[in-house]
Amino acid sequence: MIYPWHLYLMALMYVFGGLMHFIKPKAYMRIMPRYLPNHKALVFWSGVAEIALGIGLCFSSTKNIAIWGIVAILGIFLFVHFYMLSGEKASAGIPKWVLILRIPLQFGLMYWAYWYLPF
Repeated sequence: MIYPWHLYLMALMYVFGGLMHFIKPKAYMRIMPRYLPNHKALVFWSGVAEIALGIGLCFSSTKNIAIWGIVAILGIFLFVHFYMLSGEKASAGIPKWVLILRIPLQFGLMYWAYWYLPF
């Protein structure tokens, strides 16, 4: 183990999140903004990206690229979080207060990833 345990925790979290795109794809399809095309492909490729980025965190040659990828993908996922606030159907039954709390959480996750960059 060459990195702190919490970086591996982050990696595991993204690999698990990516795998869930394949285990429960309908849950992700349900929250996709209607204005985006080809929901099935977007769910598939975002799952692949999360898995690849999570694995990329574990290797020194790919860690920094994976971090920037995670920050970018979390920024893109903000569109989904805001879309889920747009109405009852878009919220997928999740309480509005939880959806609102997810927005600062998203920025917290971005900061967590950014924190591992060497400056």
